Amino acid sequence: MTTRRSRRDFLQAVAGAAAAPTILRAQPGTAPQNVAANDRIRVAIVGMGIRGQSDVRAALRTPGIELVAAADVYDGRQTLAKELWGGQVFTTRDYREVLARRDVDAVIIATPDHWHTQIAVDAMKAGKDVYVEKPMVQQLDEGPRIIEAARQTGRILQAGSQHVSSIVYAKARELYRAGAIGELNLVEAWINRNSPMGAWQYSIPPDASPQTIDWDRFLGRAPKRAFDPVRLFRWRNYRDYGTGIPGDLFVHLFTGIHFVLDALGPTRATASGGTRHWNDGRDVPDVMLAMYDYPKTATHPAFTLSLKVNFADGAGDNTTFRFVGPEGVLTIGDSSVTLSRRQPAKEPGHTSDTFSKAMQDAFMKEYRAKYPERPELQPRSDETYATPPRYNSSEDHFRSFFDGVRTRRPVVEDAVFGLRAAGPALLANHSYFENRTIGWDAEKMTRTPIESH
Repeated sequence: MTTRRSRRDFLQAVAGAAAAPTILRAQPGTAPQNVAANDRIRVAIVGMGIRGQSDVRAALRTPGIELVAAADVYDGRQTLAKELWGGQVFTTRDYREVLARRDVDAVIIATPDHWHTQIAVDAMKAGKDVYVEKPMVQQLDEGPRIIEAARQTGRILQAGSQHVSSIVYAKARELYRAGAIGELNLVEAWINRNSPMGAWQYSIPPDASPQTIDWDRFLGRAPKRAFDPVRLFRWRNYRDYGTGIPGDLFVHLFTGIHFVLDALGPTRATASGGTRHWNDGRDVPDVMLAMYDYPKTATHPAFTLSLKVNFADGAGDNTTFRFVGPEGVLTIGDSSVTLSRRQPAKEPGHTSDTFSKAMQDAFMKEYRAKYPERPELQPRSDETYATPPRYNSSEDHFRSFFDGVRTRRPVVEDAVFGLRAAGPALLANHSYFENRTIGWDAEKMTRTPIESH
């Protein structure tokens, strides 16, 4: 009994040690520090919705950052800005009044997607640095406008997809470069949800009316429509203002892929899906799958990418991101990356039972001479690297942006990177609505024709 118990305890201890995650090192803390007055950065937020408020909170965690202005077409969110960050915050419906202020150094753009390009270009021309939420553009042809404006003005522009600043993705990049999974052949990811909030059915304020909302300013270049607060507060559900699943979620995945692999993009995209559950008037799918082919480059082999989002998954919310190779798999979650490896079998196996009895005996004699029959352990090797408690990659992403603002050094997720992430995501919409495969030139960041075979 003593021997058995000791062996069991030993095996449990070994299993426990193997399962214990390594805690990744976060960037230095963000406790308040004394920052020289001429080193302070005064920011404005344009778009005070869910993401805009989250962005401001993350930005203010960087020492020396001050919120001085907020713009939103709904008066209630201007009131909220003062409630959250003080009555001294200047508020307006018109973002141009924010850009005209001399006390604004940088602008955070968290508006509906159809406003990203115009506000970003206007802000850079007004001498402001720009943090623009993903996707950087709503339409592919808007990308060159932002890239050229950044080049001409010399302003810092960072796209707001935080994976490039995450310590989780930095570790995945390190493991991939070290050859941990062998030669990559497949990347797959899925983001599943099963809730009204996850499906963008956001709340409508009781006072929403033409008096409290600047409806024409919200519409901007979108088609003119009669006042409808649902289209404002649930704008992600409509092609006029948003980019659906690809622009909201796929773009994060492309950001992570391109950062880990130093990839430029795919050569073609195919998407399918539909509105299977949320029949609430939306004109974008609530289930979408997309397949992409990436060519061989100096930084990665040719591989296939599979993406999937389901807004009515009965198992509930789950997100998985896997880089697959013959020697291992990197699995990335919200707060960890796991390297899983299995030792290959010592023998290849056989199908000699399809031979005659005499041939079976002859085959097995040679087979066992080459592969002696003996029991073997199949060790499991999983290494997990987890973030520290309360780690927030968005805070790291804003620190990266503000470092660029202060030093004028280029940021990783600049306008070119932003378009190379947004472009393939938007191709999924093109493929779905045009019902065909779409070609892509990742170097030039343009659509290309697909040759028929």
